[in-house]
Amino acid sequence: MPVEALALIALLAAAVSCAPSTQDLKADVSIIRDNDLLDSRSPTANTGALFLHSRISFSEAKAACNKLGEELWAPASESNGIQRILSILDYQEPNTDLSAIWVASQDGDIPTTINLQGEVSSAHPSATNPVLCMQTAPFSNGVSQDNTERWQVVAHSNNEDVIGFRDRNSFRFQGMRFATRTERFAYPEMYQGSGGNATALEFGSPCYQGFGSEDCHYLNVYTPFLPHNRGVDGGLRPVMFWIHGGALTSGSGSDPLFDGGNLASRGDVVVVTINYRLGTLGYLALDDGETNGNFGLADQILALDWVQKNIPDFGGDPSRITVFGQSAGATSIRAMMASPKAAGKFAAAICMSNLGGIAYGEPYSKYYSIEDQLELVGDAILGTTKCANATSQVKCLRKVPVGSLGAEARYIVNDGVYLTTDELDLNGDLLNVHVLMGIASEDGLPFLTSLRNRTVVNDTQWLTSIGLPVPPPRLFPPIETNNKTLAAFGVGARLATDAIFRCIDQATVFAGLDSGVLGSKVYYYEHERTYQTPEWPKIDLCQAPKSDAHPAGDPESPVDNLRCHSGDLLPVFGNIVRQGNPLRDEYDLPWEQYLVDAFTSFARTYDPNPENGFLKARGFESTLMAQEQSPWVPAVRGEMKMRRIDWPVEGDMMRDFKDLEQCRFLKLPLDYYT
Repeated sequence: MPVEALALIALLAAAVSCAPSTQDLKADVSIIRDNDLLDSRSPTANTGALFLHSRISFSEAKAACNKLGEELWAPASESNGIQRILSILDYQEPNTDLSAIWVASQDGDIPTTINLQGEVSSAHPSATNPVLCMQTAPFSNGVSQDNTERWQVVAHSNNEDVIGFRDRNSFRFQGMRFATRTERFAYPEMYQGSGGNATALEFGSPCYQGFGSEDCHYLNVYTPFLPHNRGVDGGLRPVMFWIHGGALTSGSGSDPLFDGGNLASRGDVVVVTINYRLGTLGYLALDDGETNGNFGLADQILALDWVQKNIPDFGGDPSRITVFGQSAGATSIRAMMASPKAAGKFAAAICMSNLGGIAYGEPYSKYYSIEDQLELVGDAILGTTKCANATSQVKCLRKVPVGSLGAEARYIVNDGVYLTTDELDLNGDLLNVHVLMGIASEDGLPFLTSLRNRTVVNDTQWLTSIGLPVPPPRLFPPIETNNKTLAAFGVGARLATDAIFRCIDQATVFAGLDSGVLGSKVYYYEHERTYQTPEWPKIDLCQAPKSDAHPAGDPESPVDNLRCHSGDLLPVFGNIVRQGNPLRDEYDLPWEQYLVDAFTSFARTYDPNPENGFLKARGFESTLMAQEQSPWVPAVRGEMKMRRIDWPVEGDMMRDFKDLEQCRFLKLPLDYYT
């Protein structure tokens, strides 16, 4: 074995010997935080504690905190947020005796406990109690994190000792391999661990997309809770399993946009983000009976298998997995709902801006056959690579430099194994999956591909050229403005949103409830406030307009302010401030908090109305107010209701499904699937 390899193994072994594990501590450990999503800017930034669930003596308590690089929790100062920490513990640990918890003494080294009322008293040093330690790990953000030895922690999982670390919000295990190194155009196999040590301190490579690597089967776990054994009773948290979007051609689970720390911390859930193969490497299908495509879908399902097997080691409950994703991620979830390979592996699904319908969106919900995909894009790839006449086309393609594969295959196909139908069967058997789904009000605007180049405002060729019909003014009236270009874009945005998102998703809910495939209720929404990601699509109309009065943008502006695709990503993950973005007005923060609270509530209880006790214990007053003002009512058979997600919450936020006449014009009526 090379000297360098031996040195690396020795280094890893040394790291493991220094970093504590919950097995070493013989205690489950939770990070308790009053998380308002303001990160280091928060008035509660310096609050927080580590709670050790096991009952141990005073000397053992001090030693355990020291192993974690901390001291016993010092409740002497109000800045420590003492009552909020105790309130969260009281709600979160109903089966734990919390009448006495070890904390730091205010006077020397006298063994000291605190109760849930905040009363401090001395105790015999041999008494056994749970423990509160300080939690001084720094915040991480999109450009920096401190994963040095002081903050490291070890979890034993998948036949490995895995070194992760904690920041202020969560325990983080980044870049864990879930599949063995996989040959190009082959289906993945589960990684079974090395039998040794593994570091999970840095993200793994993204899957190849002009950059990245073909060796990219990595996932990341963010958790507020680490158990010391798999047999923990009742403490496992629900799991939110994220599938990123990007047209099945771009993106990664390590994008800081999808950092799961705030979601895990505020919502008390375990968050998993994954990579999967993209573009031609992920979806090319050939008619050789072997290369059947859907490699990216297979990666997603294998990652789900890995989570089913290993997530208890990171505090997650494999019986309570919610898969959630946006755009092509929602498309992937819809395919997983249709896939026999994924059946029974998740309990709930959140589909954010699923594509379908007509034009650009159609193949994302209506799957090509292998032959159709080959004709559409595969033959061009074979021609470009000069593999069309090879004895084995796939062997030929495996030898081609990855950057020379040419045209991009990005279509899910009916391959006969991962998918056995050309669409989700909404008239079949009950799926046993709880569903929440919805769109943004102008989700379709970025898909008007000729938008930037369009110079003529009084013709419709720019719409018909991308497969959309000429919109009748009666059904698609222009925005009331003197700006003819803006008026035309407004019409196009509504038309594209109906054609690609709204109609097909509303029809999905209607059919799924009518047949019972989706159970007896579905929670549906439409975003009427968004916060566009700075990186995409870079269209001014998707950004809140800026002015001297609103230098960061005015999300309340009635014009020049369309709610576009991907404008829900920052707030759903609670990462507006974490990503260095300004709050545009007084409503951005409570709106963002509500979104995190509603989506994580759905993961916990399959209901986006959070438990009142949960909200009160954590002091989430604005969400509690919104829920009391207007609870989220599900769509049920015969009553298609959706929630308007906006802020402030004024009156009843529930509405009937929208644009039913427009959808009939587009030949995507509410009963499209029935």
